[in-house]
Amino acid sequence: MLALTAIAFAGGLNVAHAQTKVAAKSVLRIGYQKYGTLTVLKGSASLEKRLAPLGVEVKWTEFPAGPQLLEGLNVGSVDFGTTGEAPPIFAQAAGADLLYVGNEPAAPAGEAIVVPKGSALKSVADLKGKKIVLNKGSNVHYLLVKLLEKAGLAYKDVEVVFLAPADARAAFERGSVDAWAIWDPFLAAAEKQLGARVLADGKGAVSNHQFYLASRSYAQKHPEIISVILDEIAKTGDWSAKNIKATAAILSVQVGLEPTIVELSVGRFSYGVKPLSEAVIQEQQSIADTFADLKLIPKRINVREAVWLPSGAKTSVLK
Repeated sequence: MLALTAIAFAGGLNVAHAQTKVAAKSVLRIGYQKYGTLTVLKGSASLEKRLAPLGVEVKWTEFPAGPQLLEGLNVGSVDFGTTGEAPPIFAQAAGADLLYVGNEPAAPAGEAIVVPKGSALKSVADLKGKKIVLNKGSNVHYLLVKLLEKAGLAYKDVEVVFLAPADARAAFERGSVDAWAIWDPFLAAAEKQLGARVLADGKGAVSNHQFYLASRSYAQKHPEIISVILDEIAKTGDWSAKNIKATAAILSVQVGLEPTIVELSVGRFSYGVKPLSEAVIQEQQSIADTFADLKLIPKRINVREAVWLPSGAKTSVLK
């Protein structure tokens, strides 16, 4: 299990002591998606049990993808959530006042570009001039950029269609697009239910980190709650890594997919929440710079400005 002192980021918080500071009858609003440790945590209800004695109620809201979740964070409808690599960059560039509070290890096999089972396309290079559907500003947006680059193609060499996962799947099934850039468990569902074939996944191209984010105002006002959440995520992740089938069973109920589909995606997850390291910050900055160069975000950003340093911490979060 990840030590609580590590979760508290540089030892600035003592969660057991800080719990006495939480105001009664407060509400923690969490945004989640159909994947990852946070959704397993929702299914276990352990966070509710941990926070109930403190008078904190947990309210969960599902979002179809990271960009929509971070829009919810920006407008104040949620306080905490999880996304892939690209959404926080688009959000920060749009002025969202968010903070990265942790990340999971790389999981490059958890996202891919897929084609219909009968497609004649055999490699990413074959995508030149083709239509590729994806959720704008999501982790797979960067995946597409890097896989095209690796294949000797430019972003402008393909026609990108922006749709949320449910609509993207419908377009993929209709045959109105040639390929779909998507993440788990939607990826696993496409493979198992549609016979979709993976053209290329993220291995050797991207890290595909999962990030935990909070609104700056909430993190600054309730650093002790952020630390409790991360501690529970750490415990859940440790358990999940050792109990893949049981994790798939919990997620199956949460996401509405068959256990065999979810088990495929769970096996491609990564576990072990940590504070952002210098290497991870630099990776995020590289993604941000790439999107700025492609004019996909309106301005250049400094990712480091959005990395959480808890109130009272005497040292940097960097390790």
